[in-house]
Amino acid sequence: MAIKDQLAIFSSEAADCKICRLCNSRTQVVFGDGNPDAGLMIVGEAPGRDEDLQGVPFVGRSGKLLATLLDQELGIDRSGYYITNVVKCRPPDNRDPLPQEVEACNPYLESQLELIRPKVILTLGNFASKLLVGSKEGITKLRAHEYPSKFGWIVPTFHPSAALRGGGQVVAQMRADLIRVKKLMAAEPASA
Repeated sequence: MAIKDQLAIFSSEAADCKICRLCNSRTQVVFGDGNPDAGLMIVGEAPGRDEDLQGVPFVGRSGKLLATLLDQELGIDRSGYYITNVVKCRPPDNRDPLPQEVEACNPYLESQLELIRPKVILTLGNFASKLLVGSKEGITKLRAHEYPSKFGWIVPTFHPSAALRGGGQVVAQMRADLIRVKKLMAAEPASA
């Protein structure tokens, strides 16, 4: 069975998920989007308002900035990566996901990683970076490095919403991290 078909099965299962209380406030589950065969997987924190309404990750202002940076630094659009979040449902008022919500969604993220087996995983912000790197350190300490994992190289960077708030310096740091992604995409696979 093709990876896309297997992801569709998991997405269908997630659409009916009632494991945590986020199911009570979501419009819909936002599972993932893009090309699972591209070799680059991007993992954010949780869907926002626009994503919850459209059912697609990173379609709001943060997503538009991310798409621009990926186009400018890597020369790719959504056909060149697969994108998802740690938590598949929008937390009320865009609050941080609670530990039990992250735990409830983790099997879906693990399934996505197992199926896609990306060469590089770009983590956006604290939640995705801490979870996938397995660190208690924040994004400011984790970024500017790459970490081998059983799934592929992990490259932490700021969440694009931080760049929208923080301006040019944060965008410049994200660009540097994307250059790291580009080099790793051209390098040999990681071995954890």
